[in-house]
Amino acid sequence: MIDRRFYAYLGPASALQLASEAGSNVVEGVEDRVVASVAPSLEAGPEDLTFLEDRSPDALRRVRAGICFVRPEALSGRPDRMTCIVSERPRAAFARASERIFQRIETQPGDPAIHPTARIEAGARILPGCIIGAGATIGAGAAIGPNAVIGPGVQIGWRSRIGAGAVISCALIGDDVTLLSGVVIGETGFGLAQHADGARLTPHFGRVILQNGVTVGANSCIDRGLFADTVIGEGSHIDNLCHIGHNVRIGRHVVMAAFAGVSGSSIVGDGAQFGGRVGLGDHIVVGRGARIAAGAAVLKDVAEGETVAGYPAKPSRTWMRELAWLAREAQKRGSKDG
Repeated sequence: MIDRRFYAYLGPASALQLASEAGSNVVEGVEDRVVASVAPSLEAGPEDLTFLEDRSPDALRRVRAGICFVRPEALSGRPDRMTCIVSERPRAAFARASERIFQRIETQPGDPAIHPTARIEAGARILPGCIIGAGATIGAGAAIGPNAVIGPGVQIGWRSRIGAGAVISCALIGDDVTLLSGVVIGETGFGLAQHADGARLTPHFGRVILQNGVTVGANSCIDRGLFADTVIGEGSHIDNLCHIGHNVRIGRHVVMAAFAGVSGSSIVGDGAQFGGRVGLGDHIVVGRGARIAAGAAVLKDVAEGETVAGYPAKPSRTWMRELAWLAREAQKRGSKDG
């Protein structure tokens, strides 16, 4: 479900209209079929627009969307209930057409610094230079630092503290959250679609949710989801200069030291601990209570309670044994060369 606090609904669109937006002239199925929302392929229903890059006809049979952008090779698997728009680049076509249905709500030129529809509760402190967008809510006892930008529809909970120059959009912020200076929450994730003239960012329709008691350090960035939400669990602490990609789900009481990077759609379990400069590949699952040593590059899942280290990351004892062996071999080689 697209959150209309952050995305303006432009109205339903037919398959022919969407094909025109995407630059396609091949529609298979009911041309006047209408959809009213967007969704990922495996969650889409009859009222949704989606896309599928899989070339296999069997993959299309699992999709329940009303209208789907597909490659020509997948058409033979089209269910009778579905209308397909053919494109060699389904993701790119979806990126163009989806904004015919929804567009992000943004602060407009000429809007007052604090929009008259924003709700600021008793005891909240708004420091000089702040911008607070339409429909935003600032909870009781919250403090918004100088020159912070709170986008349209953003919800800030009780007693939360937003640092100077922070920028927050498409986000729900809980109670007692601390965002230090320069934090950016809710920008588009690094989801690219390959168009004929090069790669472009795909529109994102999700949100960022920071639960109660979260801390995010200075100049860290957390991207909103493509369709789903990026979530940081209760009581988690993220250090300065970290990056959390789109669709990431971080559990409760996770600790993440500076320069950590978590790629899109990864999941981090409750109580996990990251040393400095840790990097996670996309779609990685880190189990509850796992520990990632400083500088590790995590390219596969980490089991619950496991400690990993190295590049690529592996169980820390294995990594230490390999380092010890390498040191011994280097010493032997040095003795022979001497």
